[in-house]
Amino acid sequence: MRENTPPRSPMDELLGDDDEDDELIYVGDADEVLDAWEQEVGDDEELDEEAGAASEEQELHRTPAKDDAKLTFTKHTAPVFCGALHPTEDLAVTGGEDDKAYVWNIRTGEVQHEVTNHSDSVVAVGFSYDGVFVATGDMAGYIQVLKVSQNYRQVWEFTVGDMGWMRWHTGAHVLMAGCESGEVYVWRIPSGDCKVLPGHEARTESAELMHDGKKLLVGYGNGHVKLWDLKSGTPLLEVDSSAGHKENITALAVDQDGQMFITGCEDGSLYLLGPNGVLGQLVAPNPYPIESVLVDYPGFEMKVAASGTLQGKLTIWDVARQTKRVECEDDNPTGITKLVWLKDYIICAGTLGGWIKGWDFRSGAKRFALDGHTNDIQSISYDKQRNIILSTSEDCTAKIFEVPSASQ
Repeated sequence: MRENTPPRSPMDELLGDDDEDDELIYVGDADEVLDAWEQEVGDDEELDEEAGAASEEQELHRTPAKDDAKLTFTKHTAPVFCGALHPTEDLAVTGGEDDKAYVWNIRTGEVQHEVTNHSDSVVAVGFSYDGVFVATGDMAGYIQVLKVSQNYRQVWEFTVGDMGWMRWHTGAHVLMAGCESGEVYVWRIPSGDCKVLPGHEARTESAELMHDGKKLLVGYGNGHVKLWDLKSGTPLLEVDSSAGHKENITALAVDQDGQMFITGCEDGSLYLLGPNGVLGQLVAPNPYPIESVLVDYPGFEMKVAASGTLQGKLTIWDVARQTKRVECEDDNPTGITKLVWLKDYIICAGTLGGWIKGWDFRSGAKRFALDGHTNDIQSISYDKQRNIILSTSEDCTAKIFEVPSASQ
């Protein structure tokens, strides 16, 4: 105790040593005093909550050391959830929590078309395989298709109820969407001819089209996985929770030959499937919920798979041996939200915090970290011909990045 510090009063021992409370003197009726004290406590708690929220918000919105983006699109006024690149033209489409979608030029950032007739967050967008149509879908299940060459004239619309995913066919004007009910809708565009793949009271949040365009792999909230024949509308394969996952399927990927599939789950489990059922399980020592998976890098001499988690763990697997091949290096691990294969043996991840990172999947060595976003990456899309990435983020922006060359 310092010499000039007065001794503690017995009253201090009784009431405590909060200096601010010592300065508060209440005079009046006992109930009035109690009410005043409770009001003070309530005000303090409210201020603490506001300060905590502000601090958390500040942590989420970091300040990047630099911005590596070639272009930043800033028209959205809320988090941007989804994006896609036009297959041939310099166009992107993005959708967000502001209930809007924009089609814009990736070189200038100029808006080509603003979609304003959604009443809920736009969570899925995409161009048809040939770029003739663009589709936008919101969380409430309202989906519409616009024709690009006709000044974005609406040619079709439909409402399916709460939507889990939406995607175009890779070789036909066919649009597909999965719902909270588990049903999968398949439409011909623009006629609207519809086929429904029945659900079983479990939502679907993931699906992947086979490379032959004839079959669709769908994951469900109860751990089931089904391989559907799109022409007949019948399941060719079903793996239930007794043989595979026990919880929601969060990620799927299929190989080039349609003979092997990888499925990832909220409980951290990873399974390899074939046309006849389960081939094996990829077991991690400390499993974390799986957020994204890939399988079968085109042209690589061996079959590999990749899994990414929100804890920032990126693992490359040897599929034939069903063992871990390499763990990707990262001195600043950030949760992985989306994985894509790039050229030059690179695997790329969009991450929490706003980085886009790339590794050589053969060795696990990091090749680049693209900075610029101030908050979590929600989606990334890759154009191989132009070697560019479109990213969307919680920071209310979308960005175009050029992928660094392998020599850099």
